[in-house]
Amino acid sequence: MKYYGYFRSSAAFRLRIAFNLKSLSPEMIPIHLTRNGGEQKTDAFRAINPQAMVPALETDGTILTQSMAILEWLEETHPQPPILPSDPIQRAKVRGFAQVIACDIHPLQNLRVLSYLRQDLKLDEDGVMAWIHRWLTDGLMACEQLLADQPETRFCFGDAPGLADICLAPQLFSAARFKVDLTDMPRLRAIQTQMDTHPAFTAAQPGAQPDAE
Repeated sequence: MKYYGYFRSSAAFRLRIAFNLKSLSPEMIPIHLTRNGGEQKTDAFRAINPQAMVPALETDGTILTQSMAILEWLEETHPQPPILPSDPIQRAKVRGFAQVIACDIHPLQNLRVLSYLRQDLKLDEDGVMAWIHRWLTDGLMACEQLLADQPETRFCFGDAPGLADICLAPQLFSAARFKVDLTDMPRLRAIQTQMDTHPAFTAAQPGAQPDAE
């Protein structure tokens, strides 16, 4: 397997956690998202992913894109340890939680959106930070509330990490990077404490990657 990613990409971060949990070691090919206008915009990379986005995963001559689809593929092809529960209702809850992050939080504060706000809409830095804080706070508060009826386990939906945690960790990293206040999110903060000492999560941290700056 070949994994195309960028150290600070939240979507690529998700895959690194999953690789670590499942003891997989794909070849890493770094794609720098800001150098020389963004290596993801080159013809060579667009031939891999026409969206010009990371991550992408090459396996047996096939290219897979979109982190959530790749995570589902990993679960189907490398089922141990599982990142989805066996119960259908709990599986749906885990997927719903993960999609709050992947579909509703992350896309509003990723690099291309923030670049558009700065360069095309001419928002100043205060305006950009207000945008980031609004959507990160609203989305993470929803995540906190989604866990309110769950038992207080070490991770989101149990004592072992799964898909929800794989998606949550990068978003909490972004929250810390942009100084989002998590005071009113005690459950998320408790889960983050568990992630901070779990080797699959610590090894996946942006600063631990060979392309980190």
